[in-house]
Amino acid sequence: MSLVPSCSLRRTVLLATALLWSAAGAYTVKPGDTLYSLARTSGTTVAELTRLNGLTSTTLEVGQILRLPGESGPPVPASSAPPAVPSMSALAGLTVTAPVTLREGDAFVLRLSGARASLARVRFSSEAGEKVRFPAEILTPIAIGNGEFVVLGRVDLGKTTPLEYEVELEESVMRRSIPVTGLAQPIQRLNLPASVNAKLADPARAAEDAAVEQVYTRRTPPMWTRPFQDALSRRTRSSAFGQPRTYETGGPVDYHLGTDYPAAAGTPVRAVNDGTVVMAGMYLVRGGLVIIDHGGGVSSLYFHQRRVTVKIGQQVSRGDPIGEVGSTGLSTGPHLHLELRVRGQATDPANWMNRLWPTPPSR
Repeated sequence: MSLVPSCSLRRTVLLATALLWSAAGAYTVKPGDTLYSLARTSGTTVAELTRLNGLTSTTLEVGQILRLPGESGPPVPASSAPPAVPSMSALAGLTVTAPVTLREGDAFVLRLSGARASLARVRFSSEAGEKVRFPAEILTPIAIGNGEFVVLGRVDLGKTTPLEYEVELEESVMRRSIPVTGLAQPIQRLNLPASVNAKLADPARAAEDAAVEQVYTRRTPPMWTRPFQDALSRRTRSSAFGQPRTYETGGPVDYHLGTDYPAAAGTPVRAVNDGTVVMAGMYLVRGGLVIIDHGGGVSSLYFHQRRVTVKIGQQVSRGDPIGEVGSTGLSTGPHLHLELRVRGQATDPANWMNRLWPTPPSR
């Protein structure tokens, strides 16, 4: 579950030119920015910015995250090197493009193109031996235009063995694997008060969990047409995605399945993208909870709100207010716990922000 314990935030460097860099060596696009102006300010070229960010257009959106090169920026670790060219494989009439590498908790896409791409069926065969929801489910590609299709994948937290997938087209089957690395985060030992821990053992928790699990069974068509956006206007984090933690001395190690964003109580919480509200109300552990089904097996979850302002069945658009930051449920201070799930498995929200489809960070 989600709390607000302090954790070390990665260093932010402010350049004299007022470029704001994130810890990954990234820049947040502001009004008036262009690729040409950013290239001049950071001492590089438009071509290099295009290459580093895999851009297919020169159009920028306010809030978009870009990697900027050069010695004037923060040092970029080896794990954040420019992404390798995605691997490509082919069957007759079908080309499949996949990430070169993944890490636990990643959401990603396989891209399918070719005259017969719509006929393919995909399954992530390595899930068959894992404790994930809907393992090795047979998936139908989602059309994204221009004869291209995608299939959403997810890497379970704790998984460091290769992810294996199969693409079947009529009687032909292509099998490939992608290496997976761990997050290598230290265990966070919370030692919560007994009054807070008591909520984890309360019988009402089982009913809450069952209701949430039912949401993950939904398979509706994708409803979004624009990139995902932040749920809060601020991006400061108090607890990272995937952080292993214990809630009491000697207790089991669990993973933090979302990202925590501290904010003043009452701060508006907004939908990260278009979808249908499928849960909305007050719950024992998750507190003020809203779950939005975005279609395609993707759902976003918003915990600990002091007030929920949407109803089940309501259609919401990207940026619509859905509630207010609070400290309800299993929480020790006002913040928003945000989750982005693919077919029920938690994925890193950072992979989705300012993107139409999830893209794992380069490493």
